[in-house]
Amino acid sequence: MNAPSTDQLPVVVIGAGPIGLAAAAHLAERGIEPLVLEAGPSAGTAVRDWAHVRLFSPWSEITAPAAEKLLAPTGWTRPDGSAYPTGGDWAEQYLQPLADVLDEKIRYGATAVGVARAGRDRIVDSGRDEQPFTVHIALADGHEERISARAVIDASGTWSTPSPMGADGLPALGEKSAAGHISYRVPDLGDPAVRARYAGKRTAVVGSGASAFTALAHLADLAEDEPGTHAVWILRRGITGSTFGGGEADQLPARGALGLRAKAAVEAGHASTATGFRTQAVERDGDRLVLVDENGRRLDPVDEVIVLTGFRPDLSFLSEIRLGLDERLQAPTALAPLIDPNVHSCSTVYPHGVNELSHPEQGVYLVGMKSYGRAPTFLAMTGYEQVRSITAALAGDREAAERVELPLPETGVCGGAGLFDEPEAAQAGQDGGCCGAPATVQIGTGAPASSGGC
Repeated sequence: MNAPSTDQLPVVVIGAGPIGLAAAAHLAERGIEPLVLEAGPSAGTAVRDWAHVRLFSPWSEITAPAAEKLLAPTGWTRPDGSAYPTGGDWAEQYLQPLADVLDEKIRYGATAVGVARAGRDRIVDSGRDEQPFTVHIALADGHEERISARAVIDASGTWSTPSPMGADGLPALGEKSAAGHISYRVPDLGDPAVRARYAGKRTAVVGSGASAFTALAHLADLAEDEPGTHAVWILRRGITGSTFGGGEADQLPARGALGLRAKAAVEAGHASTATGFRTQAVERDGDRLVLVDENGRRLDPVDEVIVLTGFRPDLSFLSEIRLGLDERLQAPTALAPLIDPNVHSCSTVYPHGVNELSHPEQGVYLVGMKSYGRAPTFLAMTGYEQVRSITAALAGDREAAERVELPLPETGVCGGAGLFDEPEAAQAGQDGGCCGAPATVQIGTGAPASSGGC
């Protein structure tokens, strides 16, 4: 019996999160068989880990059109488009119903542990492009399998690999041994056990993004009810006009409000700041921890540390695939210049799709949060447009693949992350207003339709 041709094989999608499920919906719409591999027991496993956190995008911006088409025959209707769901709402009211419709196209408890060309390691050139992909999976019951695929869409995200506390990208000295007092997630203070961990305690919050804002706001609320609760906000640069985000100028109002809540926590005395502090070591002081920076500066002891310094992609299971990644961001080389925080910190990203997400290895794509590598400010609708473009290309519809039009909101604030040692320069960049209006362009053109973009 002849083996099936590559075109008859499924497209393997790694991850049943928002972008992975959207990819499966687009593939199904195009008549291409998807097979979604989800390491967890249900759809949106990573999203469920932050079920208590409210998104700063409303419902109208976090559901994929192709998914809505697939859900419509079931009687599903999108919740109020102007409302802001929590991660739990997103998982229960959208992701799981979508996964239920996809049904047998999803395998749960299946972790991708390797991707390669069948019979070819990354060294071999001969006949490489004609071979299907082979995806090695580890199952929850301990068994292993290999699956053949015509293409692979990796939407596994970055949630499993949070960045460490150390300012050089490596764990601070003593960070691993102090793990019992360190968390890398926004705490769920609605959980009595978690609440008890931070109530009446002094907690260091390391990080400067939306997750840090959220943690500071939650700890400030706790301080209102629990005397002695205090947060120490650890910042690697000084306080500038952009430290608290876009505020009222942010085109994502909920995100702007989040930054203002963090600012209010500082002004109310529920949080203090340690600026210009780049952590090098974590030392013990009895049951408490002392953070030490690269210049030997020591902070007063804290009971707990919440590290919210971003995430990074797990590329270990792609080691036999020829990826074209930017050496700094670990994002696809054509996408990296659009999202590089060394250049700008706006969330405005030119619309992009298959051209920017292709690699030397044809037929493999990193999408969603994973496509951003170590860069922040990813938006769900960006990922939805990515997979729409990619699935069009897989279906042979190149015209549709390259017709990506997506106006994205911006922060209203700029200031290159590369200026963290020069707060005056960062402030000057912010005042200059380098963010322009959201651009609607065709992918691959390399320039926005509007002027003044970051």
